[in-house]
Amino acid sequence: MYLSNTRSLLLLGALAELCSGVDVNNNLPTPWKSQGCYTEGSGTRALIGASYTNTTGMTEKSCITFCDSKNFIYAGAEYSNCGNGFMGGSAKTDLSDCSMGCSGNSSEACGAGNRLNVFWSGQKGPDPPVVNPGVAGWTSLGCYSDNVNGRALANGVQTTGGGTNMTIALCTSACKTGGYSYAGAEYGGECYCGKAIAGGSKSVTDGCTMICNGNGSEYCGGSNRLNAYRLGAAPPSSSGGGASDAPTSTSATSVNPGATGLPTGWDYKGCWVDNKNGAILAKRQTDDPDATVESCVNVCKTAGYKVAGIEYSTQCSCGNSIIEGGTKGDEADCSMSCGGNDNEKCGGPNRMSIYAIGNLNVIGVPVPQNTSLPGSFQYAGCYTEGANKRALPWQIIDATNNSATACCTQCAKFGYMTCGLEYGEECYCGDDRDLTAVGSIKAPESDCATACPGNASYICGGGNRLTTYRWSGNDPLYTWNYPQGNSAGAYRNFIGGVVIPLITVPGINGKITMVEKYGTSTSGNSSGAYELDPSLSGNFSAAWREMHGFKTDVFCSAGLVLPDKAGRVINIGGWSGDSTYGLRFYTPDGAPGKASVNEWEENYDEIHLQAGRWYPSAMQLVNGSILVVGGEDGSNGKPVPSLEILPKAGGTVYCDWLERTDPNNLYPYLAVLPGGGIFVAYYNEARILDAGTFGTVKTLPGIPGSVTGPDSGRTYPFEGTAMLMPQYAPYSDPLEILICGGSGPGVAIALDNCVTIAPEAANPEWTLERMPSKRVMSCITALPDGTYLILNGAQQGVAGFGLATDPNLNAVLYDPSKPFGSRMSIMANTTVARLYHSEAVLMDDGRVLVTGSDPEDGVHPQEYRVEVFIPPYILNGKARPSYTITNKDWNYGQSVPITVTIPSGNTANVKISMLGAVASTHGNSMGQRTLFPAFSCSGTTCTITAPPRANIAPMGWFQLFVLDGGIPSTAQWVRLGGDPGKLGNWPDFPDFSTPGV
Repeated sequence: MYLSNTRSLLLLGALAELCSGVDVNNNLPTPWKSQGCYTEGSGTRALIGASYTNTTGMTEKSCITFCDSKNFIYAGAEYSNCGNGFMGGSAKTDLSDCSMGCSGNSSEACGAGNRLNVFWSGQKGPDPPVVNPGVAGWTSLGCYSDNVNGRALANGVQTTGGGTNMTIALCTSACKTGGYSYAGAEYGGECYCGKAIAGGSKSVTDGCTMICNGNGSEYCGGSNRLNAYRLGAAPPSSSGGGASDAPTSTSATSVNPGATGLPTGWDYKGCWVDNKNGAILAKRQTDDPDATVESCVNVCKTAGYKVAGIEYSTQCSCGNSIIEGGTKGDEADCSMSCGGNDNEKCGGPNRMSIYAIGNLNVIGVPVPQNTSLPGSFQYAGCYTEGANKRALPWQIIDATNNSATACCTQCAKFGYMTCGLEYGEECYCGDDRDLTAVGSIKAPESDCATACPGNASYICGGGNRLTTYRWSGNDPLYTWNYPQGNSAGAYRNFIGGVVIPLITVPGINGKITMVEKYGTSTSGNSSGAYELDPSLSGNFSAAWREMHGFKTDVFCSAGLVLPDKAGRVINIGGWSGDSTYGLRFYTPDGAPGKASVNEWEENYDEIHLQAGRWYPSAMQLVNGSILVVGGEDGSNGKPVPSLEILPKAGGTVYCDWLERTDPNNLYPYLAVLPGGGIFVAYYNEARILDAGTFGTVKTLPGIPGSVTGPDSGRTYPFEGTAMLMPQYAPYSDPLEILICGGSGPGVAIALDNCVTIAPEAANPEWTLERMPSKRVMSCITALPDGTYLILNGAQQGVAGFGLATDPNLNAVLYDPSKPFGSRMSIMANTTVARLYHSEAVLMDDGRVLVTGSDPEDGVHPQEYRVEVFIPPYILNGKARPSYTITNKDWNYGQSVPITVTIPSGNTANVKISMLGAVASTHGNSMGQRTLFPAFSCSGTTCTITAPPRANIAPMGWFQLFVLDGGIPSTAQWVRLGGDPGKLGNWPDFPDFSTPGV
């Protein structure tokens, strides 16, 4: 196995990262095998194709799997790029050079700085290359140095079939035909001839490592290196370098200096020196052995360029300007015949015959951009790449428009305050701490010299060098808060568990109902349903009640608390077969400390959905019925791109937007809007539906995802979490919706941002905020003070069994009362990984119950332990308010008195909040809503004015809190808006318990 350069046969691979004391994994995916350690390219990545980035979970296996999925036969590990050929003279080196550990397994080797571990799939490949000892009377002289300003062999020639078919036999034959006795092959596809090797050229021992484009078994020089040959025996060696023979006669070829048949307005602009500072035209085209001036000009014209250049007989390049300080050369230097027309000249070695339309624009040698930078960015210098990982983690490839302006604008849009440009077309985003973490330091300014494709006047880095910019000034893109001690909250173990719940529902009886995979549970003979009484957490056996009644599997179903008198819990859909049609009901009974006896009720033959649904969402409509949206027809089945109403009313309604975005739209986010419409967000899209016809009223802007691309998503399987922002009386402000976290396809790096929109604003737009860390499979819990706790999930992967790594153990508090960009506080950490199928819900006492984790990944445990997160408002030690209430069944707009005890004695500090009953699953808190109603207080009596209508607060049950200076009381449950859909009489069968209306 061997590696070629840019102009050689296709080899394929990918890149990852390593640390000292590591070794190559011997248990690689069959039939892949290690092939050793190779150098990076000089001035360019060794591999320039598809990019695979995984800063936290990279392993040799994941790197190989990615390359194998792209039909590559080679994989390499350093920075996770893929390509169709190794560039810049990549060559094998000592295995010990690849000494850094993979980010996902520190015991495995994943390359090092400028080094990559290479793996081979075992598919048939060429034999290792060798130096051709000579052919047809020619003798190898070995490897010689070369220089564009003083060629070792002065005459570049065209070989049969052009540079893409280059072999030593073709090069020596072409030189012999031209009357030359010396031949040399360079860059895998270039042939030079002469009567002598110039005295400035030296015999060297390294650098001739590029494979001949037309023969993978032999070398054809390298970067500024020639594999040299002499016709006949080799001459005696000399210490001065060079070699010569007596002159031999040669006939000159008459070359037409111009061309005919050019497009209107195009004309010849002269012979120009190429590669003195860099390529003078930005866009190299594919070599064409039949190239002509006309064909090159037409290629460039068709692609929209104004300048065309051709050199080495077959190499055509395009651009809109001469760049890199290009200068005119001697016309005699552009003397190579075109591959497709001997009567035309097509440049020469590092000499371009230039054609253009109109005046020719010449741009000088590029410099760092120091003016007209976006926002508060300022140039920071040329920086080294990281030794064991990228200096800046987020990579964008832009071969056409990359520039400091374009790169830094994109970075700032997603909240990154450091941007870097590398290899011309690569843009990187991150923060200063990323540079520090990998040991990136300032390099000589001369190391960054590659022109930007988007503006050739400026520099976009170099080989493993970043042209770096920092956001400066007093207007940071984000400010995170770092509370300490009790102000950071705390995780506490609450009780041992008996279930890994898929859906968690706080009930109006003060208990929490949990359901899991009935029939497919990892717990053995689980009934699939349990109820926890938090008041008995000190008595394990008394706190847990196993429930019964399920007939089908609730795995990945929807749920709601119904607005009927009993606050029944409904479970909708399921895993497969009859389960996907399932409708299941539970009537909460008992009270804290008092046993419950009711069970789940289900009868598929009597009542079921019209369409089977796995991963659907459900929402209470303002007319009292239930909307059920989306899903699939069973485990990983076909999409069910429709919605329906419960109790059954009409048929299903087809939704083209669900079919188009399957399977990335499961568990869509739903919300009743104050203006009368229905908000729905799915995958990376959102729209407003008419509440009567369910047709689209307005298509909202696409939901931003990752800085690297728009294909990231927010709903299952990319699974972020959505929340409705608080609504304050008199409810005149547009309702805002928050979505945090998510992931994307491919390597699935979790998103590190939240986005907010007011769908009913005149011109709704998403506002993006950076999160302190990446998060997929997140949970968010609304707190009684109007803040939101973000917790659980992973930093890499997607939702599903064994599909995520790197648990996120940190909690974040989001405070929407603060300005955008400064709303997040980094709170306490847990030690318990909460991955797939983890939940977090608010208990009546203001703590957050944290449950579950069902990764089935062989690494993290199936998690039964139950924790609580204790917010700062409890830990600060202040006395908590309390209240008594008689009327717990409210009409819209009704005045409701309560009697309050306010420890501070100051009713000016009082707030009252109402939090809607939720069924929490897969980042979707169905039923969630936070309201701060109007109220007035006189003495110990406060009178609450209930929200005025169903579009402000759909009918249902709410936790009612009284707050004294931000300290909440214990909640009591109140019902708002009654039961206009008469759900209390449904289902009307004798084996179902109905509370009536």
